[in-house]
Amino acid sequence: MHGISFAMTTPTRVSRIGLKARDTATVAEYYKKILGLVELSRGPNVVVLGAGQRPLMEIAQSNSAKEDDPRSAGLYHTAFLLPSRADLARWTRFAIDERIPVVGSADHFVSEAIYLTDPEGNGVEIYADRPREGWRWNGRFVNMGTEQLDVPGLLGELKPDDAWKGAPDGSVIGHVHLRVGDAGAAEEWWNGEMGFDTVQSLGGSAVFLSTGGYHHHIGANSWQSRGAGPRDDQRTGLAWVELESETATAETEKHDPWGTAIRTVPAA
Repeated sequence: MHGISFAMTTPTRVSRIGLKARDTATVAEYYKKILGLVELSRGPNVVVLGAGQRPLMEIAQSNSAKEDDPRSAGLYHTAFLLPSRADLARWTRFAIDERIPVVGSADHFVSEAIYLTDPEGNGVEIYADRPREGWRWNGRFVNMGTEQLDVPGLLGELKPDDAWKGAPDGSVIGHVHLRVGDAGAAEEWWNGEMGFDTVQSLGGSAVFLSTGGYHHHIGANSWQSRGAGPRDDQRTGLAWVELESETATAETEKHDPWGTAIRTVPAA
C-alpha cells in the first residue's frame, strides 16, 4: 500500500482535470493503455478515468470542436505523479518494451519526469518526486532545473520480476501546467485570487506556484503562447482544472485572465 504523496497533503492541491475531445473513445483508450488508468464511469458523452477509486480525468465528447491551437492559452501538460521512483522505473521499462513514443525526459532536481503527447495533442507528464528532504530552497524559491534523466540509474530500481501493472493506487495529478498569454499576469492572478505561493519564476516567461511548500501544483508559461487572448471554448483540450481545498466549504469556480475555468471543491 502506497502512502500519500506530499503533493496531496498541502492546503490546496490538484484534484481532477477535464478535457474536451473530438474522439473521446480514442483519447480515453490512450490514457488506459499508456498510463494504466481505469475507467470509473461512462456516460453518453463523457468518460471518467482514475487510479484505484480516485477519479483523475473527465473526457467529454465535442463533435463540433475545432482542434486545439498550441499558440493559444490552454493546457501545456497534465502531470501524473506516481507514488515512488520504483513505479516510474516500472513504467519506463514498460514504455521501452512497448515502444511508446515519448517527446522528452528530464531530471528537475525535485523530480524525474518523462513527457508524452496524447492523440489530440494534449501534453502529458509522468513523474516521480525526489524525497522532499533533499529539495533545496533559496528563500521562497525552490531549486528546479532541467538536466538529462539518468535512465540507466532509474531502471536500476527494478527487481527482476518487477512489472508495470497500471497506475498504482496513490497515483494522482501532482500538477497542471498551463499555457498563458503572460506569465506575470498569471502569477498575479494565482497569488491574489487563489492564494497560491510563487515558488519559482523563469525570466518572465514561466512561473511555478503551490501551496504548503510543494515544488509546484500549477505551472504557467508563455513559451508558445505569449500575448494570447481569451480562450476559444469551441476548441479541444483543456475544459477545466479542479482543485481540492482543506478550507473550502462549497464548490466555487473562477476564471483566470484567459478564461480557463478553475474549480475549487472541499477536500474529501
